[in-house]
Amino acid sequence: MPTRHVFTVRIATQRAALFEGSSIAGGADRRYRLVREFVCSTSKFGIGQIAGSNCTPLGLHRIAEKHGAGAEPGTVFKARKPIGNLRDGLPLASITTRILWLDGLDPGFNRGGDVDTFQRYIYIHGFGDQASLGRPASHGCIHLADADLVPLFDLLPVETLVWIAEK
Repeated sequence: MPTRHVFTVRIATQRAALFEGSSIAGGADRRYRLVREFVCSTSKFGIGQIAGSNCTPLGLHRIAEKHGAGAEPGTVFKARKPIGNLRDGLPLASITTRILWLDGLDPGFNRGGDVDTFQRYIYIHGFGDQASLGRPASHGCIHLADADLVPLFDLLPVETLVWIAEK
C-alpha cells in the first residue's frame, strides 16, 4: 500500500530524499513530488544483504519502529535505550539522537533468513561524527545529521516506505 511519504537513499551519491505523495482522483494511486534532499552516509563496507557483513542492504523497506522521541540531540543509545550524551564524552561512533528501525519487505532478498534487515538492526540514525556525512562511514546503517533527522523522525510514521538503491 502506498504511504504518504517515501524516503529514498542513493548509495552511489551518499544522498537521501524525501518524497510526498498526493492521491490521484481520490484513489489508492499516488503521485510523488520531491520535498527535500539530504546528505547521508551508508556503509564503509559497501552494499550487501547478508547478516554480519556490515553492508547497507538494498531494496524496499518500511520503518518498523521509532526510538528516541523527545531525546536531546546527541543522546547516545545502546540497545535503543538512552545511556547518556555525546557531550558527556561518549564515543562519536555512537548511535545518537533518533532511531528509525527498518524492516525489509522482499522475502529472500532483505526479509527472512540471513538477509533480514530488521534482524540485522539496520537503522536510519544520528551519528556523533557528523563531519563524516557524505561519504561511506557506517556499519550498514544510514546516518543523517541531527538537524535533518529530528524533523524526519517527527514527520514519518511507522510503516513509511524506504527505498535503498545503489544509484
